[in-house]
Amino acid sequence: MNDKNDAYYMEKALVEIGVIINYTKGLSYEEFMSDGKNIDATIFRLEQMIEQIKHLSLEFQHTHSNIPWVDIIGFRNKLVHEYGKTDYTTVYEVVSKDIYVLKELFESNTY
Repeated sequence: MNDKNDAYYMEKALVEIGVIINYTKGLSYEEFMSDGKNIDATIFRLEQMIEQIKHLSLEFQHTHSNIPWVDIIGFRNKLVHEYGKTDYTTVYEVVSKDIYVLKELFESNTY
């Protein structure tokens, strides 16, 4: 029996978001960029968070169409497949602003 359902994957994604926030909260761009290990860890957690999202059912995604699923998954694909070309300015924008909006969206949508 597979106990992994939409609620499971959303909870896992929220855990990853919490870790990302913990790693990056209050950091300026310069501070973020000065720590290669934190950059790597943050990007890894972003990838993990998005992997959880990829497991959500299409029904769930359609029901919660206020969440930009395609954009989120597209961002993951850029991180994974274009790693040598990563735009760290965009990563910083995501972790310093967008991640908070995403967290709020995830928490406000029932599953």
